[in-house]
Amino acid sequence: MNQGLTLLPQSATAAARATDTLYLVLVGFSGLIAAIFITLIIVFCYRYRRNAQADRSKPPSHAWGLEAAWTIAPLLIFLWLFAWAARDYAVQARAPDNAMQIFIVAKQWVWTVEHPNGRREINELHIPVDTPVKLIMTSQDVIHSFFVPAFRNKRDVVPGRYSTIWFQADRPGKYLLLCAEYCGTEHSEMKGRIIAMEPEDYTRWEQGGAGEAGLAQQGFALFRQHGCMGCHAAASTVHAPELSGLLGRRVHLSDGSSLVADETYVRDSIMEPQKAIVAGYDAIMPSFKNQLNEEEIMAIIEYIRSLGPDQLMGERP
Repeated sequence: MNQGLTLLPQSATAAARATDTLYLVLVGFSGLIAAIFITLIIVFCYRYRRNAQADRSKPPSHAWGLEAAWTIAPLLIFLWLFAWAARDYAVQARAPDNAMQIFIVAKQWVWTVEHPNGRREINELHIPVDTPVKLIMTSQDVIHSFFVPAFRNKRDVVPGRYSTIWFQADRPGKYLLLCAEYCGTEHSEMKGRIIAMEPEDYTRWEQGGAGEAGLAQQGFALFRQHGCMGCHAAASTVHAPELSGLLGRRVHLSDGSSLVADETYVRDSIMEPQKAIVAGYDAIMPSFKNQLNEEEIMAIIEYIRSLGPDQLMGERP
């Protein structure tokens, strides 16, 4: 929708408005400093021009008070601006624990969306307003960048790893989704829209795809199809790591290091199982590279996520 000439694009999240406020303060402060220096230059050029009746005798070599003021005052202001920006960044860097999780796969030149209930979208993402939404994203080919101007959110989407971004729309509407990283000949056409809906409208839309298998159910089917039960099921005779409650758990590796298991760790364990061997286990897992696509890996991750710490491996979610 054409909004005419505006200072800033429309904003649809509290984070976007906080970003705008910080941006305007930075512009205003920079403009103020520039105006002060320009004014001083003009005044000095006039006051001390050639043939001006200005006293140039005994010029001061130091002005300690002035020098301290123009050093300390800007430093304090810059530190205040840094703290403000760091606080806003920290809020945006970590999604709330209750955030709705949706998977995104970028490919030349579309955005594909996988909802937990199994519903899929292409170049569209339906979300409820006033609900935190966390996107777990990866690329099937080259580097893309997920950018929603109305949310002031942008994150690179990289092949072979997962990146996350979260937002909470507070206004219903349709918002432009762009790729902000040149990704090939049709880069400019890689766009879509975010459709923010009232919660009751979103519920009706979500139920429209109720006939499809949920993402965790798809992952369970793939888990069985590719023989993963033979090693990771509770009754298996093969000594393999326990997957129940894996995501978010600290994993100790055979090289003495440790990490917190996230989506990238699970993907690496499927595609490059020799990369990080769990302490106490043999390196016997085969690679599933070229056997699973990104959507299927995401389904398996969602199945593993659905396994609570007390749930036996092999149970249908």
